[in-house]
This record gives sequence, structure tokens and C-alpha cells, in this order.
Amino acid sequence: MPRAIWKGSLRFGLVTIPVGLYAAESPEELDLDLIDKRSHAPIGYNRINKDTGRAVPPSAVVKGYAVSKGRYVVVSDEDLKRASPEATQTVDVVGFVEAGAIPPIYFDRPYYVAPTGQGDKAYALLREALARSEQQALARIVVRTRQYVAAVYPWDRVLVVHLLRYAHELRDTKDLELPARSAASPKELAMAEKLIASMEQKWEPEEFRDEYRDQLLALIRKKARAGKEIEVEEPVPGPPKAEVVDLMALLQKSVAGSKRPAARSARRAKTRKTA
Repeated sequence: MPRAIWKGSLRFGLVTIPVGLYAAESPEELDLDLIDKRSHAPIGYNRINKDTGRAVPPSAVVKGYAVSKGRYVVVSDEDLKRASPEATQTVDVVGFVEAGAIPPIYFDRPYYVAPTGQGDKAYALLREALARSEQQALARIVVRTRQYVAAVYPWDRVLVVHLLRYAHELRDTKDLELPARSAASPKELAMAEKLIASMEQKWEPEEFRDEYRDQLLALIRKKARAGKEIEVEEPVPGPPKAEVVDLMALLQKSVAGSKRPAARSARRAKTRKTA
């Protein structure tokens, strides 16, 4: 059983479900250590006191909030809970929206929620009610030192608490140089839609993996076997950039080389025309 990062309750209306919050992600990032270039000896991550230059033992490390230059207030884990006991221990549902109503750009980090204690029946009730109504719950939750708004929805047999970004956290796009909506011709747009239809596929997440990580690991293992620096093939340069691009020719070539059967695209086009 994984370790819960948070324990409390999930509350909607007058129903309170004791739950635990569990990390839903397990990133496969390569853990690269810092080493001395000359001897390949590891360089440790030392907690250094900036005044004395001496290492600080883990037992002496605490959290502090700067109230002025050089002046801190120590904040303990108990203080974090004491600031708002209810908020730090509750996934508080404040409303419901249609599934798919929240734009993807707002989704940040997912967590699994599992029932604890006697919460199985109420947990299953909320999970099935959300699935049948095709709704997502909007909730507030405090994780560590910050309150989030979150979407709560069923995924397979588990409820997911998906932390959301606040609107003010998204940067404004007004300063970006973006093309006008009418930049493409109707024929180019129709051909682009044909290409999209020809490449349509069913979402199978197992088909995708971090290929770059695999290639990097292969290179590292090859260097380890050789015991010395190895020569790496230079990447093949892509086609030169041109000021004028024949979009129609590129789209037609892409459609012709698509792995998806063209017949299905024709059927879809015929169906749209009939409709």
C-alpha cells in the first residue's frame, strides 16, 4: 500500500468520507548526480549555513518566513495545520460542472483518493453518481502550504482529485505575435481537416513512452561498457527554412503518406455532407 501524503475527509453536502490522498504520478526522469569533472567523485548536496559556512544537520533545519530583511519567523508543521484546521484536512466540494467543461490548460497535477475507515459506501456512491451524471465536482483542498481548487472525477474504479491552476496563474497571450484566423485559405483548411481525419486513432496510452529517455540510457550504458568517451553521430540537419512555404503541397504529401486508410476519411466526409 502506497503512503498517503494527506489524510482527511472528502465532503459534499452533509456527506463526509474519510479519505487518503495518494500521488497518481510516477515520473521516469533520469536522476543525474553532480560529480567532479576531474575525479568523477560525487558532489553532495550540503545544507550550508550562509553565516558560518558550516554544514547544518537535518535535525536543525526548519521552515521560516521572511518578515523583513534578515528576520524570519519559524513556521512548524503544526502551525501549517493550526492556521485553518478544517481547510487542511478536507476536500470540500463546492459545486459540480459538466465533464469536459474545464479547459485542459487549467489541469495541473492528479492525485488518487481512496477511502479510509468506514467510508467505502459513501465513496462508491459519489464515484457512481459522478459517472452516471457525467459531472465533475469542484472542490477546495490545501496541499502543504497552499490552497487549490480541484476537479474531482471518477477514473476506472478510483476517484481523482486533480489540482487546477488559478486563472491569474496563466500568462496573458496578448503580447504574443499570433497569426489571424483567416491566415489559411479555405482549400488549405479543408486539406488540413482531411489530414486530421486520416490520422485519427483511438487513444491508447500504453503505446506511448519516453523514447528520448530510452535513447539516453542506451548512450549511457554504451559509454559505461566502453569505459571511455565514445563518438556520437551528429544529428542529420533538417530541411532548410524557407520564407515561402507551399502549404497545399505539404498537406497533400502528408495525406498521401498517412498510415490511416483514406477510405475512412472518405466515409467521414460523406457522413458530414449528408448531415
